[in-house]
Amino acid sequence: MKKIILILLCSLGWTTNAQVKTLTLKEAITYALENKADAKKAKLDVENSEYQIQEVRSRALPQITANGSLNYNPVLQTTVIDGAAFGTPGTTIQAAFGQKWNSVAGVSLNQALYDQSVFIGLKASKSTREFYQINAQLTEEQLIEKVANAYYQVYVTRQNLNVLDNNLKNTTKVKDIIKGQFDNGLAKKIDLDRTLVRVSNINTQRQQTINAIALQENSLKFLMGMPIETTISIPETEFEVTPEALSAKPDTTTRSEYALLKKNEQLLEYQKKSVQAGYYPTLSLTGSYNYIGQGPEMPWFKKPSDGVYWSDFASVGLNLQVPIFSGFGTRAKVRQADNKLKSIKVDLEETKLALDLEFENAKTQIDNSLISINNQKQNAQLAQEVLTNTNNNYIQGLASLTDLLDAENELVAAQNNYTTSLLQYKLAEIALIKSKGQLKSLINK
Repeated sequence: MKKIILILLCSLGWTTNAQVKTLTLKEAITYALENKADAKKAKLDVENSEYQIQEVRSRALPQITANGSLNYNPVLQTTVIDGAAFGTPGTTIQAAFGQKWNSVAGVSLNQALYDQSVFIGLKASKSTREFYQINAQLTEEQLIEKVANAYYQVYVTRQNLNVLDNNLKNTTKVKDIIKGQFDNGLAKKIDLDRTLVRVSNINTQRQQTINAIALQENSLKFLMGMPIETTISIPETEFEVTPEALSAKPDTTTRSEYALLKKNEQLLEYQKKSVQAGYYPTLSLTGSYNYIGQGPEMPWFKKPSDGVYWSDFASVGLNLQVPIFSGFGTRAKVRQADNKLKSIKVDLEETKLALDLEFENAKTQIDNSLISINNQKQNAQLAQEVLTNTNNNYIQGLASLTDLLDAENELVAAQNNYTTSLLQYKLAEIALIKSKGQLKSLINK
């Protein structure tokens, strides 16, 4: 019975593994945004920013602590006192103050009343949250771009495999015809050998392409956060050419890359102000209430009858700290903050320039790719016609085997050039969509 159950479970596992998951581009991106580690960590960073904000806010709230101590003094310190205070002028008295045992328990409070660094931290908390939200958005956009590029790479390589399969099918037919002619003494052995070599070469190319597909699919699944053992299928309808609208140059300041730097600049401004707060005084309210027990024995659970006496004491006060001279340390920190702000302004200029360049290059690549697609499509159609005519002429003895094999090679090259042009267009399309800050539109189609 156990063996039967084991066989059934194994069969179920094989059936599950054999299932093919069909992936559209939208489904691939959606899966990646939900499962890839980068996307998950970005969401955790946003969540963690809320805890960081709570930490900053806590500095503006009362700080309450409880304290307790138990001390044993085996040797009490003596104090020398002028005997005149006790009616014996001209003498000195050595007196030991305190008890062998004492214990204190109490609570203390500290409330910031004026602290510039706390106030600035509270203002910066909102920007901190927004920084991590923009960073999460940028992470998602980068993930979308990687998945889309890898997705189209897999598609094109699979198209190349289809070209090789068709080429293998046609060449095999030619080989069978020549073999029949050779068997009947109507063809030369060298012609048969050439077709056999041709079939072998195509099989080798086919196997290399299959290996390339496996590697590319594994890379795609890794980018998606999908188990590597999953079998995927990409529908051909996903690779239609739909010319992207070439609008005017977008406002690059709305891009996530630029917005993240701007938010970082704002945080650096707050950081500078926080350092400058070192020039300002701080004022805080303090308070404490304590209970002390003293006696010759450990005071816990003891009474006056045991020689132990308990009493309470309390204090309330203001603590003012006015900075006077810090060895120019605060000034040095302010200047460091200034340099960081100057550096990020340079980064902003460079980023804007790079984003503008990205748009112009993508637009140019789109135009060139559309021209190339039309040319290569016509070339592929023409190469197919040439092969068909050459094949007919070969069967009728009007063309040589070399002509036929050359025509096959030209058709394969034309078809591969066409799929390569499609890939270049799709990659340029993704770059253009990215330059317009619309990568998420890929999951809204």
